[in-house]
Amino acid sequence: MQEESAGRPGGRGPVVLITGASRGIGAETARLLSRQAGARIIVNYREKRRRADGVVAGITGAGGQALALQADLTRPDEVGSMLAAVREAWGCIDVLILNASGGMERDADPGYALRLNRDAQLGLADAAAGLMPPGARIVFVTSHQAHFHGQQPVISAYEPVARSKRAGEDALRARIPELSGRGIDLVVVSGDMIEGTTTVMLLDRAQPGLVSARRAQAGRIPAIGEFAAAVASAAVGRHPTGHTIYVGGPDYLAASPGPPLPDRTERPSPRTRGRP
Repeated sequence: MQEESAGRPGGRGPVVLITGASRGIGAETARLLSRQAGARIIVNYREKRRRADGVVAGITGAGGQALALQADLTRPDEVGSMLAAVREAWGCIDVLILNASGGMERDADPGYALRLNRDAQLGLADAAAGLMPPGARIVFVTSHQAHFHGQQPVISAYEPVARSKRAGEDALRARIPELSGRGIDLVVVSGDMIEGTTTVMLLDRAQPGLVSARRAQAGRIPAIGEFAAAVASAAVGRHPTGHTIYVGGPDYLAASPGPPLPDRTERPSPRTRGRP
């Protein structure tokens, strides 16, 4: 377990743990929540300490507070060490953002996607709940290909990820009654392909021309900043438990026969991304 901290001692902003926050959507969400909500940020990373330290340095350099904490989410011992460090530093977790996912890595074994995208998400949520006070929130970050899995076609290279992330979302939604009993909400953020992310790069590598074809089909695909803003809203905005915020992909919403689950999942217009 490695960590770095700085910022304003005794700060009272919400404590936000973001998994997979050393780059991309996670890193941008961390910066937004620090700047806009005064959040105390835990930047979780698996291997890339230098990148995580860079995110922390940017936040603390702007006057915010942040920790970089290493944990492979598929390793319960590392997750336990990370949560112990959070408890020691700030005592609680007000928002848990489940952003990390995977399964397209070249060296990933066939069961890795399910272990990370379902089992590890649920395991971290269960373990972190003991640090989460009433009024806390869990945010699950997913994709339209996963959220609408079984209702819409899935790119073949992404199928294991989509299937396992849908399983992860289902498992978390099944926890809503238990979480609600503890005063913890669950909000989901689902997006189209997000410009500039590693997943989109890997998909384009697996099937050249795929991303440009999607741009042409949808008119545009969201950028990292746009999606991160939706995740930040999910973290601190006024949304009921079970709510889903959609970003991009209006064709998914128009073609879907209905929400995958009836528990307060909304299908807003492309311009309405969740309730205020």
